[in-house]
Amino acid sequence: MRTPPTTAPPTVDPDRPDLTPAARRVLETASRLFYERGIHAVGVDLIAAEAGVTKKTLYDRFGSKERIVVDYLATRDARWRAFLAAHHDPDELTPTERVLAVFDASQEWMAQHSSKGCSMVNAHAEISDPAHPAYAVIAGQKQWMLELFTRLAQDVSPDAARELGRSLMLLHEGALVSDGLDVFPDAFGRARRLAAFLLHAARETR
Repeated sequence: MRTPPTTAPPTVDPDRPDLTPAARRVLETASRLFYERGIHAVGVDLIAAEAGVTKKTLYDRFGSKERIVVDYLATRDARWRAFLAAHHDPDELTPTERVLAVFDASQEWMAQHSSKGCSMVNAHAEISDPAHPAYAVIAGQKQWMLELFTRLAQDVSPDAARELGRSLMLLHEGALVSDGLDVFPDAFGRARRLAAFLLHAARETR
């Protein structure tokens, strides 16, 4: 059975055709500032000034800073899912290769888009209240990744898919944090090699 890298659509269209030019500038500016400086450290005055809009325009388009934070995280998640889908052709890969391709895509994504680490992990450090509207986006992105690994593991070892998916998720998230903090070199390479070992062991015990 061929398992595609995604089954559920992203939260939003990564290209955001729904936004006006001014709203797009606000979101792109806020996204850059939130990621570089932190969500709590960036206020609407700074966002409006750097986006070249008035605060009235900002509030007319988004209503609140919380809404901008939600859109920032949801859009980044959508772009990651689109990036993964573009780098993950299920028809060209074996079940094991499809799992390992997630690690490869994550490493490339981090190199291109995430010099300060995983945006969801960073956001959770500032937003840990489940009542915050952005919390569902953060938790939902991680749940989606766990479900992805579990689905892909199903093609490797159906009986062990649940536990294998969780183990792969642990390796992936550990690599994200280690890479973002530059704890040691080649975090994704190390995680990928361990993932390959787990996948080989799972196949051998089928």
